[in-house]
Amino acid sequence: MRVFVLIFNARTENEGIHTVRVGDRNKILMFESEDDATRFALMLEAQDFPSPTVEEIDSEEVKQFCQSADYDWEIVPENVGIVLPPETNVEETDWKLDSEVENTDLQRKAPEKPELSDTELDSLRRKLEGLL
Repeated sequence: MRVFVLIFNARTENEGIHTVRVGDRNKILMFESEDDATRFALMLEAQDFPSPTVEEIDSEEVKQFCQSADYDWEIVPENVGIVLPPETNVEETDWKLDSEVENTDLQRKAPEKPELSDTELDSLRRKLEGLL
């Protein structure tokens, strides 16, 4: 059966699926209706949560993922009424926004201190200028 789930950073290496925390367990909501999933995503945004993408996927794939990650899952029937996100969200997610990943990558790629001393660099520069 095809269902709709909420994905953050869809189709990237930093992809994450939306889960709801119930006690000490994570649960993935699988919506039968794309409209219901979109409505839920908009309500998350209204709570200042990052904007998810609604993705269609086979429910068996989600169930297999849940078994491997030890998550719970729930199918949200079409037209069941408005499903509200929890009033509170976790402080820190297991994934990062793409912009946060880019900033981290830039920090890792920050130029390191040159291996040559200033004197050695000046000497090398003079030699290279002499070649011109």
